[in-house]
Amino acid sequence: MVREILKLGNPQLYEISREVTEADIDYLPEWIADLHDTLMDFRKTYGAGRAVAAPQIGVEKRLLYMLLDKPYVLINPVMSFPDNEKYTLMDDCMSFPGLIVKVERYKRAEISYLDLDFCPQQMHLEGDLSELLQHEYDHLDGILATMRAIDNKSLFMQQMIRNF
Repeated sequence: MVREILKLGNPQLYEISREVTEADIDYLPEWIADLHDTLMDFRKTYGAGRAVAAPQIGVEKRLLYMLLDKPYVLINPVMSFPDNEKYTLMDDCMSFPGLIVKVERYKRAEISYLDLDFCPQQMHLEGDLSELLQHEYDHLDGILATMRAIDNKSLFMQQMIRNF
């Protein structure tokens, strides 16, 4: 089911999500289907979107859904950074369509998580995939890209970026 994506300013977006537990197993298929449907609807509307965090649809659980060449479900992810190399980029978010934020992110990251069978998995991330999952992971901790803006002049309307 397509769920409403919570928008910038909604207090729920700033909450720290709780871990998915065995008590949540029966809800997982519904949550994952809702994340998928909501992402597909966003893509249809805006022509963009590769991942969504459960808190963005009001599910305060540590759950990420990413659709690239295939779907990825990341349950209770934990992110770490193998080095301190960072880069600056323009970030957007489904919770504030049309707004772009200049942020700094790590070039590389490691993410450990449980898959749908609750088996431990790990991914080494670089470049845009590293940035994407850092962005989604932040949602689990109640952090939005606007909170990571480089400075108070690092917020842009998308139309302004196209004119540069």
